[in-house]
Parts: sequence; structure tokens; C-alpha cells
Amino acid sequence: MSGAGHRDRRAGAGRRLAGFRRLVGQVLEDADAVVQRDPATSSRAEALLTSPGLHAIAAHRVAHSLWSRPGGRLPARVLGTLSRAVTGVEIHPGATIGRRLVIDHGMGVVIGETAEVGDDVMMYHGVTLGGTISQTVKRHPTVGDRVLLGAGSTVLGNIELASGTAVGAGAVVLKPVPSGQVVGGIPAKPLNSTYELPELPRELAADHWMI
Repeated sequence: MSGAGHRDRRAGAGRRLAGFRRLVGQVLEDADAVVQRDPATSSRAEALLTSPGLHAIAAHRVAHSLWSRPGGRLPARVLGTLSRAVTGVEIHPGATIGRRLVIDHGMGVVIGETAEVGDDVMMYHGVTLGGTISQTVKRHPTVGDRVLLGAGSTVLGNIELASGTAVGAGAVVLKPVPSGQVVGGIPAKPLNSTYELPELPRELAADHWMI
């Protein structure tokens, strides 16, 4: 093997290792967020072993990394399908998921292909981030940082839930929601309330790639 070929192999192995370390760090950060948000979970190990929402997010992070690679779309979809069968959570590999998402209970959550979810979002079971059209365009919601999505809530179409908003349980959201607003009902309307999801501890937001 030529020297250039050997260097290319080493560089490729280095990139794969860096990608693996980054993925592990993201999953550990997600697990720590579960401990902080869910009083029923007392440790990182418990979160990693028993949280179906965390399992679904971890599988999605792998599937999403495959989605944009040549030949990776089918393996990504297969992984997403297996994850749905095991966890009851369906996240399309094309969806963009931010840091420290917590899906509590998990069962029945559906996140569409062009959905975007920000950092520090809290999502309960039965949430749907869905589309209303069939064209291959941006057709799913954009969810900002520190948003709370109550159990059974549905957000449809290419609309934005701004950072710091909250959606009540069972609500159906069809219009954008401005920052700090709480909405509820079918269709969802502003409630006479404001909401702010408590911030996670500062040290949890720091990058950490070691177990």
C-alpha cells in the first residue's frame, strides 16, 4: 500500500472514531437530560437502560447520520422502522433533532421528515409533528428551544413554535406560536398564561464525550 493510501485510511478511521465519540457524547447528554427532567429516573444508567424515548432518540441520531450519506437512506429507514417497533416512537431519519430532547413515556410520538426540533425540548407521549401536504418540501413544524409539548398534542404543517412556548395536552396547533405563549384546545388558541421551561443545569449543557 502506498503512503498516501495508508494516510487516507488512517484519516478515514480518525473521522469515524470522532463521529462515534460525538454520537456517544450526544446520547450521554440526552440521558442526563432525562435524569434532570424526569423525577422517576434517578441515574444515567437507569435512563440508558429503561427509557424508550431515549432509545428512540439514540437510534434516530444514528439513522440521521446515515441519511445524508451515499447509499445511506435505506439503512436509515430500516433502522428507524426497527426503532419504532421496539420503542413505539416514530422519528423519520430526515428530521433534525437538537440537543437534550426528552421524550417522556414515548409511546405514540411521531416526528415527520422535515420537522426541526431545537435544544432542551420536553415532549410527552402521543405528540405528533406532522405535515398537511404531500409535496417534497418543508412541510413539518419547526420547534424552537425550551418548548414543552403536552401529551397527545398535534402540531401540523410548516409552522414555527418559537422558543419558550408550551402546547397543552390534546391541543391541535395549526398556526405559529410566538415566544412565551401557552396554547391549548382544538384548534389551539392562546391561553391566559405564560410558560417557561426550567433551564437545565449549566454543567449539563457543556460538551462531554466520555462515559
